[in-house]
Amino acid sequence: MNSPHPRGDNRTSLELYHRSTHEAAAVMLRRYSSSFSLGTRVLGQPQRSMIEDVYALVRLADEIVDTYRGADAKALLRALEKDVMATLKRGYSTNLVVNAFARTAVKVGIDKTQIRPFFASMEMDLARTEHDEKSFRTYVFGSAEVVGEMCLHVFLHGTGRTATPRAITGARTLGSAYQKVNFLRDLATDFEELGRSYFPGVTPDSLDEAQVRALADDCGRDLDAARECLDELPPRPRFAVRATIEIYGELLKKIRRTPASRLLTTRVRVTAGRKLWLTGKAALVTAGSR
Repeated sequence: MNSPHPRGDNRTSLELYHRSTHEAAAVMLRRYSSSFSLGTRVLGQPQRSMIEDVYALVRLADEIVDTYRGADAKALLRALEKDVMATLKRGYSTNLVVNAFARTAVKVGIDKTQIRPFFASMEMDLARTEHDEKSFRTYVFGSAEVVGEMCLHVFLHGTGRTATPRAITGARTLGSAYQKVNFLRDLATDFEELGRSYFPGVTPDSLDEAQVRALADDCGRDLDAARECLDELPPRPRFAVRATIEIYGELLKKIRRTPASRLLTTRVRVTAGRKLWLTGKAALVTAGSR
């Protein structure tokens, strides 16, 4: 009687599974982030695939707390974290995204010092709707700064470079900048749909042009500080990161020009054509710096 299961060498089949999980992670990036997807296109392999793996896990956790939001969301999030930590040791998960992320994490040196704070911040989204200065810093560190550090590990893998304190600071600052810009452009969704207020003291009733300018200026300082550390990166990652910095800088310009009342109802965007132009600009600047 013929077996319904495919025949073949087990190692070959396992490798096929691993490749398939990386492909699943790539689909997550393409579906959810046009800006980061564009930035990763200039990376060579395997860096591109590894960044996709990192993004996919971050997106998966975010979906639990932002999209699903069921009564068992905390249990699902904790189960996901437990699966990630176990897969770092076991080397295999039936969750495609977890499998891909864990293989990349082990390869490049991502560990619990980045993973634990990330999941802690994700869990904060299930319990806290407003932040004070302390909780805001804690949240941004776990939700964004350590993710920047994860990406730094990927960018430096196999290059002979080490993650210097300056490089880590740049990566964390950039992660913080991206997160805060996203908070600004997602004010409508966060306030109306999720019932959250990330920026301390900022509410739909209090938001005005002065607050928007102050928050945008803070984001701009982070982008500038991260830009100053780009020389810590190898050429291709430097180009990719510079391109995303240019895109987020453009978002900030549009946010500054948008009335505060409209930010509460509209999500600011950069057109695909403008993103391509900014990516070309980043290529020229990176080539000149070399």
